[in-house]
Amino acid sequence: MLQKIAFLPGFNKQITPTGAESQWVGGANVRFRYQSPEKIGGWNQLGAEKLTGAARAQHHLVSTSSINYSAIGTNRILYVYSGGIFYDIHPIKSTFTGATITTTNGSPIVTFTITSTAGMNAGDIIFISGASTTVPVTSNFPNAGFDNKKFMITSIVSGTQFSVTMASNETGAGSLTPGGTTIVNFYYPVGPAEQLGAFGWGISQFGGTISGPTPTGITLDGALANDANGNNASATDITLSSVTGLPSSGTNFILIGVEEISYTGVDVANLKITGITRAARGSTRTLHPTSSAITNTSSFTGWGSPASNTDSVTDPGLWSLDNLGTTLIALIHNNECFKWDADAVNATNTRAVIIPGAPTASRDMLVSTPDRHLVFFGTETTIGSKGTQDDMFIRFSNQEDIEDYTPTAINSAGSQRLADGSRIMGAQLGRNALYVWTDTAMFTMRFVGTPFTFAFEQVGTNCGLIGMNAAVEVDGAAYWMSTNGFFRYTGRLESMQCLVEDYVFEDINASSNQLINAGINNLFGEINWWFCTSTSNVVDRCVTYNYLDSTQQRQIWTTNASTLFRRTTWEDSSVFGLPHGTAYNAEDDVSDVIGNTEGSTIYYEHETGNNQIGTAGTVAIPANITSGDFDITQDQREGITFRGDGQYMMRISRFIPDFLEQSGSTIVQLDLRDYPNDAAASSSLGPFTITSSTDKVDTRARARAVAVTISNTGVDQNWKMGTFRLDVHAGGRR
Repeated sequence: MLQKIAFLPGFNKQITPTGAESQWVGGANVRFRYQSPEKIGGWNQLGAEKLTGAARAQHHLVSTSSINYSAIGTNRILYVYSGGIFYDIHPIKSTFTGATITTTNGSPIVTFTITSTAGMNAGDIIFISGASTTVPVTSNFPNAGFDNKKFMITSIVSGTQFSVTMASNETGAGSLTPGGTTIVNFYYPVGPAEQLGAFGWGISQFGGTISGPTPTGITLDGALANDANGNNASATDITLSSVTGLPSSGTNFILIGVEEISYTGVDVANLKITGITRAARGSTRTLHPTSSAITNTSSFTGWGSPASNTDSVTDPGLWSLDNLGTTLIALIHNNECFKWDADAVNATNTRAVIIPGAPTASRDMLVSTPDRHLVFFGTETTIGSKGTQDDMFIRFSNQEDIEDYTPTAINSAGSQRLADGSRIMGAQLGRNALYVWTDTAMFTMRFVGTPFTFAFEQVGTNCGLIGMNAAVEVDGAAYWMSTNGFFRYTGRLESMQCLVEDYVFEDINASSNQLINAGINNLFGEINWWFCTSTSNVVDRCVTYNYLDSTQQRQIWTTNASTLFRRTTWEDSSVFGLPHGTAYNAEDDVSDVIGNTEGSTIYYEHETGNNQIGTAGTVAIPANITSGDFDITQDQREGITFRGDGQYMMRISRFIPDFLEQSGSTIVQLDLRDYPNDAAASSSLGPFTITSSTDKVDTRARARAVAVTISNTGVDQNWKMGTFRLDVHAGGRR
C-alpha cells in the first residue's frame, strides 16, 4: 500500500530519533524553503590572495562615485576589498627610519635594529620600505625581498632589536648593513587569533600570567639551530647571559620567540639551563640568533594544560566596523579607533588614521542613524587615558562631528553609565533605537534630541549577549544568542523556542564566546550563528534560524557541522547583491605576510551555483538530511498508517522518489532498526542512487522503525525534496 511520508520543517534534536516521528533530526549543508528541505547554495572565492590571520569583522560601504568596498578586519590587518583586489589600509602606529639589517649564513632569521621595540610583540606586523639600497651585498636575499613587504615579527631580541623569518635560509656570508633609508612601519597590534580560558605561549604577550618574579635582560649566549640540541656544541644544555631569577626545581620553561623550551636544572657556575627539551608544550621549533631575548614562562599555562584560574580570559583580536557616509570607522577592540575616507583620491593607496579626540580604549562602537552620532561602548571616562576604561560606560560624539566628545551647552556630545551587568558586550543599530546588551541585560538607547540627546531604557533582564558579534537586527526585530538560550526583541522580550538548544549549548566553548558571530541571509530569511564547540578554539559549527518560514507553533532551526561552512564573519547582500563570508584556516600560513604563523582567511561570495569554487579548484558541497524514525499501525478500518506505535514490523517493497528540483544524482538511504537502542543500518539493497529519470526503486527493507536519509556527494549536484511515497505492508509482530 503506497503511503505518503511527510516531515515537519526544521530539526528536532531535543528528543530521540525514535521519538521524532514525522520530524527531521539532523543534517548538514541544508536549509528549509517553503517548508521543504534543500541543499544550500554554493560559494565562489573573491580575490586571489589569502588574508593574514582570522577575519573578525566585515562591513560594506559605497563611495559617492558608486564604488563598492568591503572592509575586512583580521586579528592582524585591516583590509578593503574592491574589484577583485585586497588593499592593506591598516593604520601605522610608529615609524623608524634608518633601521639596520643583520643576516646569518644558514639561517632564515633576519634581525632589525631600530630605536626601540617598546610595545612590540612576537606576532605583530611590520611593513618595510626604502630598503632598496641597504640590503647587504653579501646576502642572497634580494632587495625586492625586503622592500615594500610585510613581515610578522618572530621574536623581540632586545630593547632595540626584533627578528623576522624569511622563506629560505641565508646562503651568503651574511652581514650588518648601514641604516640608510630603510624604514620600519609598525602596525597597530590587534590581538590573538584565538580566545582561550587557559593561556600559553601560543598567544604571545596578550595572554598568560606569570605568578612569580620574571627576570629581564637574559639572552642567549650562542645561537640555537633548528634541531633538538642546545647551543655551544651541547646537546642537552643552553648557555645564557645570566640565570639569575630563573626557577631551578622541577620542570620549568623559557620562551624564545614562538618556541618554548623546557629544562630541569640550572648550572649557576656556567650560566646554563640543563636537561632541555626543544619545542615544548606544542610550540614550534625554529632558529634563534645569539642574544635572542629569554622570557621565563614556567608559570604560564601551556597548550592543553589546565589553568589555576580558568575564569581569566583575554579577548581575541577583534574589530568593530561601521561607516558615517563614505567614511569607514574602524575600532580595535579595547583600543584605538580609526577612520578611512572612501572618497579620497587614490583611496585604496591610503591608510586608516586615528580619529583625533576620540576615546582610545573601547569595547564596541557604532554610528547612530539618522542622527549621526559616533557612539562608544565600554569606553574611557577620561578620553585618552586607557586606565580609565569602564566596561559599562557609554560616550557619544557631537552630532556630525566624530572628533568632538566634550559636552557643552551648544553641542550634543554626552555620556551614560549603565547599571545592570558587569560589562557591555555589544550593540546593534535597530529601526528606532540602538540595542545595547550587557552580560546580563538589554537596553535601548533612543535619540530624543536636546537637552538629553539619548534616552536609555532597560527592556530585558537575564538575557545578556554571549559575545560582541552574536546579535543581529532584521525587519525591526533583534535576535541574539545568550549564555542560556536564544532571544528576540520586537518591542517586548521573547525567549525563543529552539528544538536544537541542548545540541548547541551542551557542546559550546564558553571560553571562546567572543568568536561567536551572527549573520543574516535575507535571500532565504536565515540568521546564522557560528560558534566553537567544546573541544575547539576555532569556529567549527553553525546553528541557523529561519525567521521567514517559522511560526509560533513551529520554529525552524537547523545545524551544520560541515568543515566547508565555517565562517568567522558574514555580511548580507545589501551592497554587493549576494552575501559575503570569510573562512579561516589556522593551519594554512600562506598569505601576504612573510613569516606568517597565524593562519589565513579566504573571502567568499555565497549563493552562487552548487559548489565551492576557489583558486585551489572546485570542491563538491556534500549535503544530507536524516529523518526521525517512523513506524506503522495496522487498523482494520484505516489500513496501515504511519501514526504508529511499533507494534508491527513493516516491509517496504519499493519507494517512489519525488524531488522539486534535482541536478545530478542524489542518494536515498533507508535506515532500519527494530528497537530504539539499536544502531541504524541501511537496507540490504541500499543506499540507492536517484536521478531525474528514476521512476521507482525496489527495495527489500524490513524493520520495526525506518528513517530516511537524503544526501549528495558529487560536484554540481543539487536537490530540493518533494513528497516521497513508500509501498508499505505489515510484516508481523517480531
